[in-house]
Amino acid sequence: QVQLVESGGGLVQAGGSLRLSCAASGHIIVYWSMGWFRQAPGKERDFVASISWNGGITYYVDSVKERFTISRDNAKNTVYLQMNRLKPEDTAVYYCAADNRPLQPRPTMSSADMDYWGEGTLVTVSS
Repeated sequence: QVQLVESGGGLVQAGGSLRLSCAASGHIIVYWSMGWFRQAPGKERDFVASISWNGGITYYVDSVKERFTISRDNAKNTVYLQMNRLKPEDTAVYYCAADNRPLQPRPTMSSADMDYWGEGTLVTVSS
């Protein structure tokens, strides 16, 4: 059974930084694309960033470009989201997700393509 466990969320002031981690267990994710999504209160879950299986291709939603960086350490079966210059509008529950189609040339940006999800970690940015 694949499990994804997010950590690193918390309360931070605007302009600050956080680093989210997503640790996978139950299966090696080295050949899978991975993604981060977020859901703000009263809103739908939206795409944030994704990374190809080898880390060579990354995608970001426009609102986080130049501020967030997705990365992965396949030796640790872990994916990260470094978030800098945080804004109050970044406040949301952040979810890690895995696309279990192996060796995809490009990572997906669609939640419908994701097969496994974590429980989420709350990020709150105060103004």
